Amino acid sequence: MADIIYTKVDEAPELASASFLPIIRSFTKAAGLTIGTRDISLAGRILASFPEYLSDDQKQSDDLAELGEMVKKPDANVIKLPNISASQPQLNAAIKELQAQGYKLPDYPSDPSSDEEKTVKAKYDAIKGSAVNPVLREGNSDRRAPKAVKEYARKNPHRMGAWQSTSKTHVATMGQNDFRANEKSTTLSAAQAGNAKIEFVVRDGTTTTLKGDWLLDEGDVVDATFLSVKALDAFLAQEIRDAKDQGVLFSLHLKATMMKVSDPIIFGHCVKVFLKDVFDKHGATFAELGVSPDLGLGDLEAKVATLPADKAAEIQADVKAALDNGPDLYMVNSDKGLTNLHVSSDVIIDASMPALIRAGGKGWGPDGKEADAKCVIPDSSYAGVYSAVIDFCRENGALDPAKMGTVPNVGLMAQKAEEYGSHPQTFKASADGTIRIVDAAGTTLIEHAVEGGDIWRACRTKDAPVRDWVKLGVTRARLSGMPGVFWLDKSRAHDAELLKKVDAYLPEHDTAGLDLKIMAPTEAARYTTERIARGEDTISITGNVLRDYLTDLYPILEVGTSAKMLSIVPLMNGGGLFETGAGGSAPKHVQQLQEENYLRWDSLGEFCALGASLEHLANAKGNTKSAVLAETLDSAVEKLLDNDKSPARKVGGLDNRGSHFYVALYWAQALAAQDKDADLKAHFAPIAEALVANESAILAELNGVQGSPADTGGYYHAPQAKVDAVMRPSATLNGVIDG
Repeated sequence: MADIIYTKVDEAPELASASFLPIIRSFTKAAGLTIGTRDISLAGRILASFPEYLSDDQKQSDDLAELGEMVKKPDANVIKLPNISASQPQLNAAIKELQAQGYKLPDYPSDPSSDEEKTVKAKYDAIKGSAVNPVLREGNSDRRAPKAVKEYARKNPHRMGAWQSTSKTHVATMGQNDFRANEKSTTLSAAQAGNAKIEFVVRDGTTTTLKGDWLLDEGDVVDATFLSVKALDAFLAQEIRDAKDQGVLFSLHLKATMMKVSDPIIFGHCVKVFLKDVFDKHGATFAELGVSPDLGLGDLEAKVATLPADKAAEIQADVKAALDNGPDLYMVNSDKGLTNLHVSSDVIIDASMPALIRAGGKGWGPDGKEADAKCVIPDSSYAGVYSAVIDFCRENGALDPAKMGTVPNVGLMAQKAEEYGSHPQTFKASADGTIRIVDAAGTTLIEHAVEGGDIWRACRTKDAPVRDWVKLGVTRARLSGMPGVFWLDKSRAHDAELLKKVDAYLPEHDTAGLDLKIMAPTEAARYTTERIARGEDTISITGNVLRDYLTDLYPILEVGTSAKMLSIVPLMNGGGLFETGAGGSAPKHVQQLQEENYLRWDSLGEFCALGASLEHLANAKGNTKSAVLAETLDSAVEKLLDNDKSPARKVGGLDNRGSHFYVALYWAQALAAQDKDADLKAHFAPIAEALVANESAILAELNGVQGSPADTGGYYHAPQAKVDAVMRPSATLNGVIDG
């Protein structure tokens, strides 16, 4: 195994890797370290899943499965960049691109009729959504803003929109007959452990096994719940009317990428309710076209455009009338007419809600202007968190990044914990009946009466990750000196079971002198936000979904982005997984590169992850050279921030490639200046000199390509040679780094 494994991913992070990875390899080679790569990109995972359709030279190894085994080993050291959690439209687009490149992959069969098509669909479905993170996360999450990043944000505060006390922006949530309200939970005894199954019993008594051989262990917390689509439709209709009455934007906030089964269905219900008259009138035509509301307004428009001109014009006019008669929609791109309802994966709650809060509670409307918004979050499990922060800002004004405290997170995520592990146990009820979990002994553990169309799901949280999570929370509170808050609600079924474990495992640790609290999420959000406004720091100790939400929410408010966060996953068997921030803005960055040959992606997250990875390697293997590399990289990053050498937003400034040049320059200078390792000092002194001497020439070569379109040869599966040509345009820099 290589000393460090660097992941090949998608979009802007992968483009940036073409520029930064050669620098990493050059610098670590001098210390005798090896860097390996594994492909977990969407295209790579598709190719690995269908070897029987490919020629020998096209076949690809299953790197995700290999990494899944690797992270269970004590010497694992993996740097994991943001990858696409594919929605259905993204999956379809990736398949088409690969087919156009000569890969004879099967189409995605949305309505499979043969056993082969069912097998193909199952393989593709396994690739959708968050298919990577649950495999790799064999540990819990320790995520925080690096000190240098936080200090830079305080000295150079980013823009925050002004909040008005009269703002109409608010959160709307169901509160009843949703996942939160219908949840049931239990902790398994030894007698209940074993291979469980999930059954669907229709009203006539016919029983179907939805999932068999679901291995459950003693101590597992098992949850099940459902969302009533009848209640959902009524709720959506009411909120659409209310948005129109109030004159605010209607916005829907889901996570259709991570919650790849349930949230696209919820999204589809919103599309259908918003365009109710259109679906009522043209339902038969839509059925013939294969229109699915789950795929959004964009898919509907594309399929309608294939009809004869007169019929297409009729439907297009009806769609326009429905949009005009409803409330103004929150826009993804006002200039292009892309609404919140065009594609389910375009508005992701953990990115969209913090951005709206940062903007003073404003979203972009169809007229290209900002406006107050109704933020519809159908399930009420975590909606109150955003509502609490919005209420605080309305009452107190915008938070000030120059004075804000910080909110690190300790997140329970190991071994597919909680809802983010629910995909294989999520089902759409085909009729009225009962869905139940039956244990190995044949006893019903949990059951729900459902109606046709209802969304039912189950998940489990294993005992060992909970114990490790409690330990990590206590450890971080001790090391940081910050108070820590467990975001748990005793009135919620799952949290009540988890609280029993927290109460049992906290006494295993020395908590003397620590300030540890337990609060329901809404209360915790208010408490934490009040503290950061006063410049005080608070650790959030949360479950898996809140880990995801809060490590975007507070970093975006604190430092302007979540991509600059340090995310360490201490693997339960002793290794380390180092994650590099968030990729939610990556598609826009790729678009800008293709149009202007300018990549504004900030690799600060990668810099921080590499430093933590090198530090872990030094501690785990006693590698002193690795320790020197880590220390000097930290110094280089501080200098990068102090000298404002991060990417600018527009052509003419320093972009991602220029930022990589400066981190290489500062890193080489720090290595040449240090006295802990003479070999490294001697090796990097001439490299530092060469980079300084050629600074003007290198910048001219890097910046000289800006302003014209860039051809990477693909979006999901770009040929490496073309990517390298775009991302490494400086022959002078390449000569120093590769030489």
